[in-house]
Amino acid sequence: MPPVVQEVTNGIRTMLGLGGLLAVVVGILILVSPLKTAAATAAIVAVYAAAVGVVYLGSALFSKGQGGWHRVGAILLGLLYLAAGIVAIGNLTATAAFLFLFITIMLGITWIVEGIVTLTSIGTSTNKVWVVVFAVISVIAGVTLLFSPMMGAVTLWWLLGISLIVLGILQIVRALTFGKQK
Repeated sequence: MPPVVQEVTNGIRTMLGLGGLLAVVVGILILVSPLKTAAATAAIVAVYAAAVGVVYLGSALFSKGQGGWHRVGAILLGLLYLAAGIVAIGNLTATAAFLFLFITIMLGITWIVEGIVTLTSIGTSTNKVWVVVFAVISVIAGVTLLFSPMMGAVTLWWLLGISLIVLGILQIVRALTFGKQK
């Protein structure tokens, strides 16, 4: 293998391995300490929101090419982001609970809509049974999440942790075998 190709291969292997290791570590953290990991996730979102608010405020105040209404909108948006970030940082547990409930409810609604939309394609489908099965499961899963969003959020969080561990291990195996000659 030429040296340039070997360097690229080693770089890819390193990135795959580090990505896999990071996934395994985060997955383990989710399973071992789900509340603290959720709070850390909320903290990342909160800091991001505050930073976006500062960027909007900075662009509104220091940009020369913006009109008056654009500046007003950017200032209001910046203040909104900044306030949301500060409030979220102030209570990370409540922020994490809100984020997970919001995501779970949105996912439940999405699955219900997806099931209904899937049923509308039954006329053009070559295999109507699978369309109906998918649609029914999608609607049932969505309704289940809506009726028990907190339990759904906890279940999805655990599934994320397990998935990250499994996929991280597979990624590490890929890294170890990437570029090897048969």
